[in-house]
Amino acid sequence: MIALPEPKAEVLARRDDIVAGLRALLPADAVIAEPERLRPYETDGLTAYRQIPLAVALPSTTDEVAAVMAFCHREGVRVVPRGAGTSLSGGALPLADAIVIGLMRLNRILSVDYADRVAVVQAGVTNIGITQRVQEEGFFYAPDPSSQLACMIGGNVNMNSGGAHCLKYGVTANNLLGLRIVTVEGEIVEIGGAHLDAAGYDWLGLLTGSEGQLAIVTEVTVRILRSPEGARAMLAGFRANEVAGACVDAIISSGIIPVALEFMDRPAIHACEAFAHAGYPLDAEALLIIEVEGSVEEQDRLLGQIRTICERFDPVSLRVAQTAEESAAIWKGRKGAFGAVGRISPDYLCMDGTIPTSRLPEVLGRIGAMSREYGLQVANIFHAGDGNLHPLIMFDANDPASMHKAECFGADILKLCVEVGGCLTGEHGVGVEKRDLMDVQFTPTELDQQRRIKSAFDPGWLLNPHKVFPLAAAAA
Repeated sequence: MIALPEPKAEVLARRDDIVAGLRALLPADAVIAEPERLRPYETDGLTAYRQIPLAVALPSTTDEVAAVMAFCHREGVRVVPRGAGTSLSGGALPLADAIVIGLMRLNRILSVDYADRVAVVQAGVTNIGITQRVQEEGFFYAPDPSSQLACMIGGNVNMNSGGAHCLKYGVTANNLLGLRIVTVEGEIVEIGGAHLDAAGYDWLGLLTGSEGQLAIVTEVTVRILRSPEGARAMLAGFRANEVAGACVDAIISSGIIPVALEFMDRPAIHACEAFAHAGYPLDAEALLIIEVEGSVEEQDRLLGQIRTICERFDPVSLRVAQTAEESAAIWKGRKGAFGAVGRISPDYLCMDGTIPTSRLPEVLGRIGAMSREYGLQVANIFHAGDGNLHPLIMFDANDPASMHKAECFGADILKLCVEVGGCLTGEHGVGVEKRDLMDVQFTPTELDQQRRIKSAFDPGWLLNPHKVFPLAAAAA
């Protein structure tokens, strides 16, 4: 089990005074302290771990966030920032002596500049909400996590989220221009802006993916892109996971970069087909969803080249969507995959590691062997084009032995990712899930340097503490 630190007794003893102080700063409905009303904030998407926070603050403006942060800094109270709570690594898991600052009320799109292809949005705007705002003018926001209907842009920045289309368009970091942040002391700072590149050090690069460890993001300036002329998806089913992995490597090695290249194995195929009725081939052991975009002529050319590559691997099925509705059905299955797997297993751990695409066949074979060794079923659903794996390890959280095996299985998968030249996380972040595996990837000197950066921004380690860094060597 992942250990959670003991709360500070002196903070718990001051709980009533701390709640009263928050209520003096915010509207009456913006502070939650009643036990039952706190329960929705006890976990994020990693539901195996839960903790009721001290209180929840729901500011509506950057100035209110700054006021709460200044108060918590003066009082020595820890703070855990939270968006929609879709994090799958425990990144928003509270502490018993911490205030959760929920940013869902910062939900306005502040401005859109189509000429310069820029939008300024508050941290609580949903990912899909940006595209919905600009699509009538022929634009879209490229990163598209599977949780994009719910996840918020501030959380995307904190975890450097990706999505199915990051193969072509990049992850959150590749689509940001500026941030408005609040420091641990409650100061408001502007980073970057609507221009292409900011002067000075790359603070934007440092803050993106920092998991709420360095500051709280309240506003984000993002790139918006012209929508493509059109897009089409195709399905390719194969007889084995390793064969599909080899096909992925062949496509990428050919120099073709599809807009998306997704992988599902048999358990995922059957779960998603039962959910979405997308026409997935149920006789396949592995399935690739491949999407290209551009003019009709360009789509035909790219799909023809990809089909030729796929045929070298003796597919059991090949099908190209002929209509927008068919493509939408294909993506409905993939976007709903995590929920679909939840219908066949009481619980699952969704892992997140990256590997070189050339090692896909080997890694998939070894995950299969681990599954047999641990006696736990695994559904593989991931962004194959950039080697971002998302194995879903199925277990029963009501059985401590089953949960322990799932944790050990997940740790072995992540160690394997590092062993073959990848890393512990692709887009879900470290959180508490991978915290105690950080020394698998980083040396003591490298971890110490990262802690020094954390301490420079947050000397008291009040911001999202006990995440990312192994507990045994944490500074607080």
